[in-house]
Formats: sequence, C-alpha cells, structure tokens
Amino acid sequence: MNFDIAFLRSYVAGVDLGSYARAADKVGRSTSAVSAQLKKLEEQAGLPLFRKDGRGLALTDGGEVLLAYARRMVELNDEAFVALHGVELEGWVKLGLQEDFGEVLLPDVLGRFARAHPKVRIEAHVSRNTALLERLSTGQLDLALLWGGAALPDTLAWPAAQRQTLAAPAMRWIASASLAWQPESGEPLPLITFDRECLFQRCATQALDRAGIAWRTAFTSPSLSGLWAAAAAGLGVTVRTCYGLPASVRALDAQVAGLPALPALSLELLQGASTARPPVDRLAGLIAESLQANVIA
Repeated sequence: MNFDIAFLRSYVAGVDLGSYARAADKVGRSTSAVSAQLKKLEEQAGLPLFRKDGRGLALTDGGEVLLAYARRMVELNDEAFVALHGVELEGWVKLGLQEDFGEVLLPDVLGRFARAHPKVRIEAHVSRNTALLERLSTGQLDLALLWGGAALPDTLAWPAAQRQTLAAPAMRWIASASLAWQPESGEPLPLITFDRECLFQRCATQALDRAGIAWRTAFTSPSLSGLWAAAAAGLGVTVRTCYGLPASVRALDAQVAGLPALPALSLELLQGASTARPPVDRLAGLIAESLQANVIA
C-alpha cells in the first residue's frame, strides 16, 4: 500500500491546527474534500485513526503512530521538491539567533536548508538580543531570531515588511525534580541567572517582589548550558521559555510550586533592510514554518 501524500498533508494539518475546517483552508481544499481524504486514508491504513472524545475527535493509538510517519513523509516530499527546484540558489546567508534555539534550529532547519541548497553558505551567530539587533541594523546579519516586544522595544519600530511575529511563548520557572526549596519553608528562593542582567532575570525578580517572595542569587553563568546544568543539579530555579528545554529539567506549574505567573514574550524573525534575496527569503520561510509547527505556550 502506498500512502497518498496529499491525504497525509491534510491529516497533519488537521492535527496541528486542531480543526479539519482550518486544515481545509491551509491545503486549499473544501472541508468535505478533506473529510473524504481522511476516510480514504483510514482505508489505506486498514484501521481507524480517530476516536470520539466528547464532542470532538482524538487520535487512536494507530493514528498517533501514523502521525509521526506522516510528518516525516510530508517533510521529505517537500524537501525533495525544493531540492529539485532550488538547486540554483547560491550565495551567503548570515543568521543570528538566541542560545535557546541552537539545538532546535541548527540540526533540523539549517540541515534541511543545506541539503536542499548546497551552493548557499550559512554563517550562524549565537548571541544576546541587543547584540543581534545591532548586527542586523549594521548589515552584519541578514536574519535574526530574537525576543521582541517588551524584551527589546527597538524591534517595535522595525519595518513591518521585514518583521514577522512567530509565537508568544510564556516565560516559565525551570528546575529539576531534585529542587529542595518549598514556599512554606520561609527560605529565599534560590535563583540561577546569567552573570549579567537580562530580561528573564528582571521579570522573575519583579514578579517575586510583587508576590512578597524572598529570593537570592544561588548560581550565575555566562552561558545557557551553565543555567541548565545548575538547574539539573538542583541548585535552584531559572527562568526561560520551554524552547530548547533539556530532558534534565522541567517547567514548573507556577501555582503548584507557589510561584507567581510570568508574562509571555514575542518571538520575532527580523530581516535586514537590504537583504531581500531568494536564499534569505527561503531560510526565513523554513524557520517560520518550523517554529509555527511546534508552537510552545
């Protein structure tokens, strides 16, 4: 049996968007056509993919298994098409991004881009928000993935045509299961922070002060990997989003942990003023597609 890529594409879109009516808009078909595709996909699979869940539908165990393969098959199909039609792209793309996205984007998106466009050379810079924006403003970067909005007010004035808001993830309290601190202990909350002031630290301490929770700096590090290591060791709590979260730590439920809620951030993809060319546009599209398909609250 050969699965139909169009059926698989509608299947993935419906799961990701939570509605097959919205999936129909995305794949350019009517809702009834998408419904017919899914029925045929179940026939091809030879087992039910959906089960009733209240008023809606949920995936069966078989549906979950197929979903994982469907994502890979659709992605490989699209990568093959781009490779065939994009081999003439060449040049340079200079990309700036936060440490949070190094392990998320570099192996996946940049690997796919490099395979599809072997004549395009990518130069990646991992740095802080302000440094990335400065490099972008002076023409040293073509693209920059950074925290915008309140995190970096200067991004609000960036031309709309060169700015795309990809997500609005919430800041989260991050710790390991071995964290010993309890709110009723009366002990200050041990914080793990960068060795210089940053937005995450500022928002965390302001929220703690408003809630009347004492805190102390227990560990500082110049790198994000240092924050993760200290949190995994149970030395305290740090604050980031859930992007790039290693398996050794977890995001805490603020209410259960006795900690105040934290605000959301705007995640922006900014493009330089004079870098609108096919390789840059193609990479920007892949980054947006990857992050929007894996939105983290």
